[in-house]
Amino acid sequence: MQFNNRSPIYLQIGEYFHDLILNATWPDGERIPSVRDMAMQLEVNPNTVTRTYAMLQEEGILENQRGIGYFTSKDARQLVLKMRRDMFIKTELPSLFASMKTLAIDFEVIETYYLLYQKEKENNESES
Repeated sequence: MQFNNRSPIYLQIGEYFHDLILNATWPDGERIPSVRDMAMQLEVNPNTVTRTYAMLQEEGILENQRGIGYFTSKDARQLVLKMRRDMFIKTELPSLFASMKTLAIDFEVIETYYLLYQKEKENNESES
């Protein structure tokens, strides 16, 4: 994993974990690597991973079963999906709308390109 200087490493790891949950690499209710194992895998200090795990527990995404380890919560994917949608609506959508207004692009054009994108994605997945 490559880290950047724009945000703290524990937040970047949290985003990475969100991605693992969204793409079902870590399904709901599944045991995840220990703090030590994850720190070794990501080549970071175990305290950084501990901070990430604590943050994700506060979000309700991870659960610590004492003596057993960390698990994704039963509704982890739904929680991450909601968080990502809310963030998209709050931060990215206003910029998209501003660009659409400036460039005089209406929703029908966006819909057309979205449908083309979906079709291309489906074709690429069927070829794989």
